[in-house]
Amino acid sequence: MHEINMDNADTVHILVVDDEEDICDMIQQAVELSGYDCSTAGSGEEALEILVKKNVNVIITDIRMPGIDGIELIQKVKEKHNTDIIVMTAYASGLTYENVIELGASDFVQKPVSPKELLVRLKRVLREHNLLFERKKADIKLQESFKKLSKALEQTVNALTTTVEMRDLYTSGHQRRVTQICCAITKEMGLSSHQVAGMRIAGLLHDIGKICVPSELLSKPGRLTRSEFNLLKEHPQVGYEIVKGIEFPWPVAKIILQHHERMDGSGYPYGLTRDNISIEARILAVSDVVEAMSSHRPYRPALGIEVALEEISKKNGRLYDPDVTEACMVLFKEKKFELD
Repeated sequence: MHEINMDNADTVHILVVDDEEDICDMIQQAVELSGYDCSTAGSGEEALEILVKKNVNVIITDIRMPGIDGIELIQKVKEKHNTDIIVMTAYASGLTYENVIELGASDFVQKPVSPKELLVRLKRVLREHNLLFERKKADIKLQESFKKLSKALEQTVNALTTTVEMRDLYTSGHQRRVTQICCAITKEMGLSSHQVAGMRIAGLLHDIGKICVPSELLSKPGRLTRSEFNLLKEHPQVGYEIVKGIEFPWPVAKIILQHHERMDGSGYPYGLTRDNISIEARILAVSDVVEAMSSHRPYRPALGIEVALEEISKKNGRLYDPDVTEACMVLFKEKKFELD
């Protein structure tokens, strides 16, 4: 589709198609008096030949013609050309305005044609063509802007993720692996693609709050003291505070805040229970535990995926959401899901 220069009528070309020469001449004269360039064709076949050689903005065509009639002409034009069509006919008994529009025409007039009415309709079709062109152009710009924003968002999220992981080499890659599990579980549960996209961002950022935890505490080889663990438990709240001002199209801050809550209320920071915990946070909770247990940590070697799955299965319903647990088990046990 291209824009029609309405300020320069000479650049607008109209093609009149009718097997009655007098009608073609009459319409051509009216169109040219309005300043538009105009050609005529006595048949659908001739019209198609002209379209190959010349850029035509609007076709004004009769319906009943020998050979290729107006209906077939509309179909052939719409297959290969971006040309608007106005249909005219004296035989409208079996043809409604809706029928013509559904075929791809832009307007419909009955014979005998009033040149004045036809010109009004012609100008309206040209204006609507330009409005549609402007809207499509705006849509393309909007899509380009969205792609740029999405890329910038992804780069920002990756930078934040890397910042946290650089302080804790033992858990480097943890957030990315958790994200893989999160997205896979979300899909397995049949949740929307929008939710999958949100889980990807939340998964990558879920431990951003650990930036407030001393690095020596994150890499401590032994068990944490009560005071050290209490300090570590602040990271969901800190993560929430860091991202809450970012206008994500998903509840990322809330998911981060709740990802250590548990179904029975034994989690932190607020001891939320069951439906008070968002489904996304429940998915993240299971994903986080499975990844952490199956990977190496400073205070213990990797326990393996089987031990991790046994853990969530044993505490299914008490700590972890049953639907999420089931989806996770199906992924790893039946579908042989593996982390990159």
